[in-house]
Amino acid sequence: MTASLQLDLKHTALVVIDLQKGIVAMPAAPHSTETVIANASRLADACRDAGVFVVLVHVGPSPDGKDALSPIIDQESSWPAPPPGWDEIVPAMGPKAGDHVVRKRQWGAFYGTDLDLQLRRRGITTIILAGISTNYGVESTARDAYERGYQQVFVEDACSARSAEDHAFAFRVSLSRIGRVRSTDDAIKSLRA
Repeated sequence: MTASLQLDLKHTALVVIDLQKGIVAMPAAPHSTETVIANASRLADACRDAGVFVVLVHVGPSPDGKDALSPIIDQESSWPAPPPGWDEIVPAMGPKAGDHVVRKRQWGAFYGTDLDLQLRRRGITTIILAGISTNYGVESTARDAYERGYQQVFVEDACSARSAEDHAFAFRVSLSRIGRVRSTDDAIKSLRA
């Protein structure tokens, strides 16, 4: 049985990864992008109501694309140039008054951004994570947060990946070893306790 989730709201933040137009337009599993957006939006509104700091993260290169990563890789990747508006946060998420927006240039939301600075200056010790893709943006951010000493809560039904297998693997092998896994309803219940 999973222990009830208790949060110190003054020291908790919600970090939502890559719920942006271009990413949510792609297929997701096991939860549809519509489900993830709905759950993350409910969670964000509950956080705002409870006075919890909300961070919305989106990804994209600079206009000239020169800061995009271009590693030499074995697996071929043919990403087309993103269309205009690809990196815009979906309207259901906001941003709303008091939210902080972070633009990242890679999978994780800490490196090269002000995320750690914004969290530490507010005394945040626990982050709630949600978003797409579970095994890329969410997991990369989670690993960085773990190395920085943050306590973490992963909202399973407010995350999704390109396949159900990728999603399940990330939760089973990585995320459950560096934080607590809960549902949207469980997280909201803890915010209102």
